[in-house]
Amino acid sequence: MKTPVKLFIATMLLAGMSFYGCKTSAEKVKKAEENVSDANDELDKENAALKKEMEDYKKEQEALIAANEKSITEFNMRIANEKSEAKADYEKKIAELNQKNSDLKKKMNDFNTSNRRSWEQFKEEFGRDMSDLGTALRDFTIKGDKKENEK
Repeated sequence: MKTPVKLFIATMLLAGMSFYGCKTSAEKVKKAEENVSDANDELDKENAALKKEMEDYKKEQEALIAANEKSITEFNMRIANEKSEAKADYEKKIAELNQKNSDLKKKMNDFNTSNRRSWEQFKEEFGRDMSDLGTALRDFTIKGDKKENEK
């Protein structure tokens, strides 16, 4: 007789504890809605931060692209009086560098994402390409300056 009483008491204790620990469906729904709202707020903040970062980076890179365009234009003016053989080589190289600069400008203007990972990847690749172009422009104009000074 003690076993059924103990079993009954244990069952009642477990049932009482589960009722005490359970929330109503309305409470569960409300909590889930709050969680979704909080998650949406965080996502909105992250998207706004990403958008601002992209805009700032774009402005910086546009300034570098404009500086590259200016360097190319200045070098074109300097070689206007070169001999036709040297001038043709310079013009060909300048056209290549100008095309790379234009391609980078288009790439920057066309890029759009709301994904942090793809943004970071783009920024890394674009930064490397801009650095390579800047180095090529500097090397080319320095070599061009040396050839002009040798005359």
